[in-house]
Amino acid sequence: MTQKTLAQLPSVDRLLALPALADAIARHGRQPLTDCARAELAATRELVRAGHPLPATDALAAAIVGRADRLAQPNLRPVFNLTGTVLHTNLGRALLAPEAIAAMAVAAAAPCALEYDLADGGRGDRDALVEPLLAEILAAAMGEQAKNFAATVVNNNAAAVLLALDTLAKGREAVVSRGELVEIGGAFRVPDIMRRAGAKLIEIGTTNRTHGKDYAEAIGAKTALLMKVHTSNYAVVGFTKAVEEAEIAEIAHTHGLPFMVDLGSGTLTDFARWGLPKEPTPQDSLAAGADLVTFSGDKLLGGPQAGILVGRKELIAKIKKNPLKRALRVGKVTLAALEATLRLYRDPDRLAQRLPTLRLLTRCEHDIAAQAERLCPLVADFAGETSLVSIEPAMSQIGSGALPVERLASAALVVRFPGKRPGRQLAALEERLRALPQPVIGRIADDALRLDLRCLDPADEARFAAQLSVR
Repeated sequence: MTQKTLAQLPSVDRLLALPALADAIARHGRQPLTDCARAELAATRELVRAGHPLPATDALAAAIVGRADRLAQPNLRPVFNLTGTVLHTNLGRALLAPEAIAAMAVAAAAPCALEYDLADGGRGDRDALVEPLLAEILAAAMGEQAKNFAATVVNNNAAAVLLALDTLAKGREAVVSRGELVEIGGAFRVPDIMRRAGAKLIEIGTTNRTHGKDYAEAIGAKTALLMKVHTSNYAVVGFTKAVEEAEIAEIAHTHGLPFMVDLGSGTLTDFARWGLPKEPTPQDSLAAGADLVTFSGDKLLGGPQAGILVGRKELIAKIKKNPLKRALRVGKVTLAALEATLRLYRDPDRLAQRLPTLRLLTRCEHDIAAQAERLCPLVADFAGETSLVSIEPAMSQIGSGALPVERLASAALVVRFPGKRPGRQLAALEERLRALPQPVIGRIADDALRLDLRCLDPADEARFAAQLSVR
């Protein structure tokens, strides 16, 4: 009987000839639809053998279209970040400004003067696309040093540190405070990066206290540089002592050594201007006497993934001659986005409106709470009758290793399921949210699903609400 039933299944050719599949073939191509039809028929045969009834032809066609649509979805999909972490490493960190996105599209769609000097028709330097902007932004902090300034860009800040150490300290010693030997995301550790660069790590001080004399006493014939690492992803409190950058710079320069600062995240503006916690800037380090500063482009700066090195021209020149520079350099699309982002910093009065990262960080708690009031009924309806949804104060974090202790007042929609063991219901709800056309990523904690609305841009609210309403 099963074989007779299976014989009633339409052939692949017959299915592909159905009007219901015509639009899908036009969208996805005939070969992908053929593959989906074969796969759906194979799955249907297994179900029939297991005792399930034979599906109608139109249901089979709909299943094939659904399979094709799912396969056509990009793996890198946009999501709603309601985790409470603004710069979420797993969700792509900084959002780019419209100006940066437009610049990327232009660079991707046409030949560009990436390494071509339009003034004299000769070979150009890709770093020259952003170096003048960085010099302009940092000029006030550098004073006379501005005449001796240069910059270069690589894939990320870890690459920047690796390249700098490989160039300036390979086979020699780099002096770092023990309390600054941080581990960043993915178990990448500063000592490991130094080892890969061929530099010998000289640890000084203790985990909680390091003094200026520790730097001075560690300097020997094999010392290449003194280094300070901004402990951006944790904080040591209590009985602590860290040496100020200006003092380390003076010690280094007294011994004829360069002083390097790894800021990790790095921002090019004073956050205190917008009532945000103070974060060290490259300007601060350069003004304190640092010879080389490295920082990220895709964190607090609000641009694309990149590692930026700024400082003394002769040091940058050495770094750019290192063969590793070619392996770690960035392409035209990244440089286009970085240039457009840096241009926004020339207009500090409008930066908080034009730079998405800063706009999210400075969102008013009252506005977020009002947004929560509007969305609460929709989330409650989506979660189901057995759920309890409330609006509760929340404390967002900046993320990506920036200001780990500081929190930003926010509001969250909190979903609970009454009962002793709500874990299964919470997991099911979380899965449903992740299965939406634009997945919603929240956070389960304390037997509740928390949707922090700080990162839900008001411009995206209608789209977010619309997909919750579709059943």
